[in-house]
Amino acid sequence: MVAIHPFAAIRPDPAIAQSLAAVPYDVVTTKEARICIEKNPLSFLRISRADVELPGLSPHDPRVYDHARLTFEDLLSNRLLLQDDTPSLYVYRVQSPERTFTGLVGCVEAEDYLSGLIHRHELTQYEKEEDRTRHIDMVNAQTGLVFLVYRDLPNLSASLESLIDTDQTPDCEVKSRNETRHQVYRIRDLQRIREIQARFGEVNALYIADGHHRAAAAVNVALRRQSKGTASPQARRFMAVLFAHHQVMIHGYSRLITDLCDLSVPAFLEQIRREFKLYPHSGDFPSSEGCTGNQSICMYLSGQWYELIPRKRERSSVAALDVMVLQEQILRSILGISDPRRDPRLQYHGGVHSFHDLEQMVDSGTFAVAFAMRPVSIEMVMTIADEKGIMPPKSTWFEPKLLSGLLVHTLD
Repeated sequence: MVAIHPFAAIRPDPAIAQSLAAVPYDVVTTKEARICIEKNPLSFLRISRADVELPGLSPHDPRVYDHARLTFEDLLSNRLLLQDDTPSLYVYRVQSPERTFTGLVGCVEAEDYLSGLIHRHELTQYEKEEDRTRHIDMVNAQTGLVFLVYRDLPNLSASLESLIDTDQTPDCEVKSRNETRHQVYRIRDLQRIREIQARFGEVNALYIADGHHRAAAAVNVALRRQSKGTASPQARRFMAVLFAHHQVMIHGYSRLITDLCDLSVPAFLEQIRREFKLYPHSGDFPSSEGCTGNQSICMYLSGQWYELIPRKRERSSVAALDVMVLQEQILRSILGISDPRRDPRLQYHGGVHSFHDLEQMVDSGTFAVAFAMRPVSIEMVMTIADEKGIMPPKSTWFEPKLLSGLLVHTLD
């Protein structure tokens, strides 16, 4: 059974929260992060992407991580960031014009990650994992949330909603794009905290939706400090937001390839026909979420959309995924892309987008071919994780997308 712990979060002064809150460090390029900081000098990207302010240095130079620490300490000393006086849990609510997501923020145990109670479905890249490990260790804080999902129990997610009174003002509220509101409500009542902990004690497993590198990095810091005898109880935990499985949305991750591996278009199509039924599509696809049929892949090549139906399907959960079929039967066997995490010929395009975005990137000549993927269901993600399966990188784009800087967990 998983354990959820309250903690004394560091949070922005509500008066400057709108200016300080930022997108996660890993969804913006260096150029995009620099533009954000130039427009907004209080942006939390100054901490999470400290390399942007030291352009002459490698992003992994020790001075970059030290700069993040100094910036963080400066915001604390100037009381732009404030630490709560007692350990608390927090409700994180995201309200968009279409729907509302309600999650619980607390700390989970590194040991639960190591023992497998917190399930993973993706591999991490060493460079990215080590980057966040060094960042957490130097700043002495976890500055980004790990996004976890749990299978809802009767009235569990509803009980989180009941923690917020109808007329209650959030402790912090900021607006992001598309008029989405991010609200944080502090739960400090000890009896309520105990009740929440008891309910989550009935949950058998948690699943990482987003933040595999942040979770692995936090556990790395815990293990390193533990080996030195310097791990405090807080250092053995990491900050996470927990959403019920029916509260999240998943979008597909498109694949874009720079070249056809010296194949002509007819030769490429001929090789695809060996493993797939190939149907040219005469008009626009009706949805940005994927192809019109079940178990199919959409491909845009030389101004034409095609629908690809595999001639045979694997039985196991992972092997049957569209992203795995694409990886094994086209990217690897035809285009020679054996490492989808590192091959520079392969790029990803995630989230809600139109097929026209992919068309433009191919028509411009930047890419030779695009593959649009249908979203994987959350039930399938959890099943694969239960089976200890590993999904290909960039298989899922989860929503809601959370902001950085609204909650920070220190390791002291």
